[in-house]
Amino acid sequence: MAPIRRLVLDVLKPHDPSVVTFTTQLGDLEGIDAATATVVEVDENVKTLRVTIEGDDLDLEAVRAEIEDLSASIHSVDQVACGSRAVDDPWVDS
Repeated sequence: MAPIRRLVLDVLKPHDPSVVTFTTQLGDLEGIDAATATVVEVDENVKTLRVTIEGDDLDLEAVRAEIEDLSASIHSVDQVACGSRAVDDPWVDS
């Protein structure tokens, strides 16, 4: 099976932990070279994030477990890039 190079996730998280703490903890996972979280929406009790993770061979279940340990949940997997490199999507990345 081709290795996963990039995941873009729609994540719902409580206000605590902070977005900084949440993202740095994801970035500390083995196999993750980079993690970015963008706040998309803020409600009274939660934030919706677009989380982008890149690495050489990402483990979606390990990422999911860490997100759940941080009291958050994945609403959807919005992009997956697999193979020897990640391909930029011209419809999204332009």
